[in-house]
Amino acid sequence: MSSLTLAVRDSTTMLRRNLLHARRYPSLTLNLLLTPIMMLLLFVYVFGDVMSAGIGGGGADRSAYIAYLTPGLVLMTIGSTTIGTAVSVSNDMSEGIIARFRTMAIHRGSVIIGHVIGSVLQSILSVVLVGAVAVAIGFRSTDATVLEWIAAFALLVLFATALTWIAVGMGLISPNAEAASNNALPLIFLPLISSTFVPVDAMPGWFQPIAEYQPFTPAIETLRGLLLGSEIGHNGWLAVAWCVGLAALGYVWSKSVFNRDPK
Repeated sequence: MSSLTLAVRDSTTMLRRNLLHARRYPSLTLNLLLTPIMMLLLFVYVFGDVMSAGIGGGGADRSAYIAYLTPGLVLMTIGSTTIGTAVSVSNDMSEGIIARFRTMAIHRGSVIIGHVIGSVLQSILSVVLVGAVAVAIGFRSTDATVLEWIAAFALLVLFATALTWIAVGMGLISPNAEAASNNALPLIFLPLISSTFVPVDAMPGWFQPIAEYQPFTPAIETLRGLLLGSEIGHNGWLAVAWCVGLAALGYVWSKSVFNRDPK
């Protein structure tokens, strides 16, 4: 078989392995998934009226705030899910299974590729579940066309791929699962200081650059524009640039760390 065929075969085997692990030990994925769901319910039913009145400058409109909030929490879901990837990669590195794989006649990068594809699939499934909860409590897309839905799905996959490669790198450099979880916390923290909950313009002037110049805000605004018909502007190109840049950085970083000879 050609090297490409071997790489595809071995990566598929590693993908199956990671999906089986996720099915047998679902607690980590469920715990990470509960965070954005609880945030969604909390901000809609506890703070929804106040937040919507503050954003709109008028009367409270909880349904409008659900529409505003959901795109940000969908992307936050991806960040939460990829923390499980960092933990899983760290476990593989610390438990000795990687050393065993290195002695076998398999494609060297298939272990990482299996983690990445498996994590992206779990992220999309998690997004579907959070989206279903949002629809159940009142979220509705505003006249989004088929092409806009396809573009939104492509953005979610690209964003999940970028964050997953970063999470893999964090897992590879972590000595244990606890350290991997701590190292990956920015993937949950960054959405909290983005435009997920309030517009950037409503933030204090000194804080606006922090919220604006990071990967989550342009991705959130792009997703809002695709699903709700709001202005996207330059955010679309910024979101794609962030995703491509992070994916390339994560790939090079992960490959470099993984290919180092074990000490």
